[in-house]
Amino acid sequence: MSGPGRAEIRTQAIGDLAAGQVSVRALQSGISRGTEALVFGGKVPESEWARMRCPYQEGDFPFPVKYGYAMVGQVEGGSVALQGRRVFCLFPHQTRFLLPENAAIVLPDDVPIHRAVLAGQIETALNANWDAAPRIGDRIAVVGGGTIGCLVAWLCARIPRARVTLIDPNPMRAEVAKTLGCGFAAPGDAEGDCDLVFHASGTGEGLALAVSLAGFEAEIIELSWYGTQPVTIALGGAFHSQRLTLRSSQVGAVAPARRARWSHKRRLTLALCLAADPCLDVLVEKVTRFDRLAEALPEILGKPGALFHRVSYELE
Repeated sequence: MSGPGRAEIRTQAIGDLAAGQVSVRALQSGISRGTEALVFGGKVPESEWARMRCPYQEGDFPFPVKYGYAMVGQVEGGSVALQGRRVFCLFPHQTRFLLPENAAIVLPDDVPIHRAVLAGQIETALNANWDAAPRIGDRIAVVGGGTIGCLVAWLCARIPRARVTLIDPNPMRAEVAKTLGCGFAAPGDAEGDCDLVFHASGTGEGLALAVSLAGFEAEIIELSWYGTQPVTIALGGAFHSQRLTLRSSQVGAVAPARRARWSHKRRLTLALCLAADPCLDVLVEKVTRFDRLAEALPEILGKPGALFHRVSYELE
């Protein structure tokens, strides 16, 4: 990303393979739409420049930066044990690169490449569930039917007798919700008095809706990150009388109950195993060739609420 709303493909040497490294050829990567849109628009607050650096990022905020963190590739050199294996790693969009051997996570045999790119987003949804600790039979609302919201709803729908509703203004999300095993409602039709509400729409209106759907002493888990965009929410209504809790969930620091034992690698390994579910195919239909990415990126990132977008490095 070379400037606000601008991107370009650059050529660079990747250097010589060192001890403890592997060389990787990219197969597919995923665009983390919410975060990458903020980076692309130059909307990362200066206070967050250090914390928002992704692994193996080159350049500094605001621009130019090489950004991205959802890569699936094939190991071509280095470790004999990893030779030829498909791996997931947190690396920007790039055709070939070097990586520390311990940063490459081998894909399970039953997880295809196009689903493995979701591992980073699944980890985010997993941590949101750990933060919220949903219970058997809960009435759960998920406001915002983008990739993260859909993944949170998908995980919650696996809880016995939980009643999970995905809420989004796009009626096309109804079929997605059905595929993921949960209910669907338009914002005006959503039922309140929920035991737990997740917010992932990235809008102030969505957050206000999430608060309004929470039942007495319920929690609202905030998953949206707004960058420099201010968000106004009215807390003068039932927020205090209902004793509601609004809590952030951020994958950079996982839920305290899991933090001491669940390393980043362990979490991503679990996320890859969860990606074996074929219903997740509904989230990864869109794909763009890497050689066309720079010109396509403004349109890809300019679609609010769109689902996950993949980048293919097979140029034939």
